[in-house]
Amino acid sequence: MTQVSIPTPEGALPAWLATPSDSGPWPGVVVVSDAMGMTPDLRRQADWLAGEGFLAVAPDLFHWGSRARCLRSTIRETLEHQGRTFRDLDAARHWLVGRDDCTGRVGVVGFCMGGGFALMLALGDDYDAAGVSYGTVGRRYQTREALAGVCPVVGSYGSRDLITRRSAERLEYHLGALDIDHDIRVYPGVGHGFMNDHSDSGRMATVLAKVSGTAYDEAATQDARRRIAAFFHRYLDAAPDTA
Repeated sequence: MTQVSIPTPEGALPAWLATPSDSGPWPGVVVVSDAMGMTPDLRRQADWLAGEGFLAVAPDLFHWGSRARCLRSTIRETLEHQGRTFRDLDAARHWLVGRDDCTGRVGVVGFCMGGGFALMLALGDDYDAAGVSYGTVGRRYQTREALAGVCPVVGSYGSRDLITRRSAERLEYHLGALDIDHDIRVYPGVGHGFMNDHSDSGRMATVLAKVSGTAYDEAATQDARRRIAAFFHRYLDAAPDTA
């Protein structure tokens, strides 16, 4: 596990790279943070994926300014479906795929804000699988027409999460109607952010967790991780397309 620097047209993008312990090459995963940005929790998410056999890179999407400034810009970009965050994530994917120790198959996984990005990125042709953890997007991206070309999706939500619960229902309905492989699960008794443990991320993270009603849940997290890893292995372990 190491800090790396990814070149982009706008300058160096710092990121956390987690490498499996066995011999490669490995399929890759781009890990997209929640609204807290680069935290010990985000690095642990990448480390967990490396432990499952994936070459995982977690870019620091807030490296270019204050958290508040970057977050405002990021929220605006989700509405416009373009901007620096999308460019940085694309640079991270290109960098990952271009490595000799990556097979060329790549997935994306995100949490909260990052879950929304993961779903929007899944709408194109760049990813082979997407993990959407209590992520939501604008209603125009939750229609059957918008989701028609989406890659396979594994989604994890909480029944007490009033922010994204309906997104889970819509996603399940449309993916089923489109016959796109998916695994959407709503965990009973847990709320938003149940896979993110920010207990060691400082006072601000603690305050935000209380305000937003988020709380880490170990049992739901372990089950969601099991499902995500199995789903990713199903789609990322295959040989890359050569056409």
